[in-house]
Amino acid sequence: MGPVLCLISAAAFGAMAVFGKFAYQEGVSTPALLLVRFGLAAALLAALHLARPGRRWRAGPRVLVTALAMGAVGYATQAGLYFAALRIMDAPLLSLILYTFPVLVTVTAVLLGRDRLTPGRVIALLVASCGTLLVLLGTGGVAFEPLGAVLAFGSAVTYTVYILVADTVVQRIPPVPLAALVMAGAFLTFAGYALLTGTVALTFGWRGWFWLLCIAAVSTVLAQVTFFAGLRRTGPSAAAILSTFEPVVTTALAALTLHEVLTPIQLAGALLVLASAAALQLRRRDPLPTAAGRPPRATSQSAAHPTSPHPAPPADRV
Repeated sequence: MGPVLCLISAAAFGAMAVFGKFAYQEGVSTPALLLVRFGLAAALLAALHLARPGRRWRAGPRVLVTALAMGAVGYATQAGLYFAALRIMDAPLLSLILYTFPVLVTVTAVLLGRDRLTPGRVIALLVASCGTLLVLLGTGGVAFEPLGAVLAFGSAVTYTVYILVADTVVQRIPPVPLAALVMAGAFLTFAGYALLTGTVALTFGWRGWFWLLCIAAVSTVLAQVTFFAGLRRTGPSAAAILSTFEPVVTTALAALTLHEVLTPIQLAGALLVLASAAALQLRRRDPLPTAAGRPPRATSQSAAHPTSPHPAPPADRV
């Protein structure tokens, strides 16, 4: 289920650029979008967790603080850079720069000893990167905006760090409460910004609220929960490679909303991305040496036996 959850997460995240563009058309500002997105998502996740009786878990203060910091610092920074770049540059080019993060995550995870750079994983990464390139370049000429490119690459670097930190936490906190803590942390950051600056206006119409609800429910709650659940099962590099399905969804939805047709180049790129996902459906990797105190990654056996100290949760990304 790990790769499937990562693909669901990528599809949910892929809709965010389109939802964001529609929200901007309704007069929603970037600070208001981020404040409402994370506030609604935190509330929805808290309600979802409370509605799941019997889900017990324990985590020390350090892990809880790390989860909050993931949202307050990591995710808030990544999302702020992403939506700031989205306002001034085309979504395909933004996605092209952002999706350097699978390479960054894979290389860094290998250097840290978290993953092995197997031949199959290298092939999957290369195929996914080529497919992403074809999908995004197939949109035709786009204007290059230097500031937007810097913001987009900053978002990629921040997201790389976020994923690697999340990989150390997902074994200790189930996906739903972890996502709730992350969203609460991000909300606190943007709520503080709103109070300090007094520039966050929520006076847009109901259509703006509708698109914000879509971003919160689909591209935040669903996307984050399934991402954490997938990351817990696959590891950081595989989860990052599978995330290349996101620009395929973004491009397809943009084409549908604009009543366009995907080009043969884009369709070929989409097939390459899906092929890379299929290539990752390999035999379960052997456990890697882990840092002291870090539990082993959930396996199919632990998922089948709830008595395991760290059972894998059922399929619950953004």
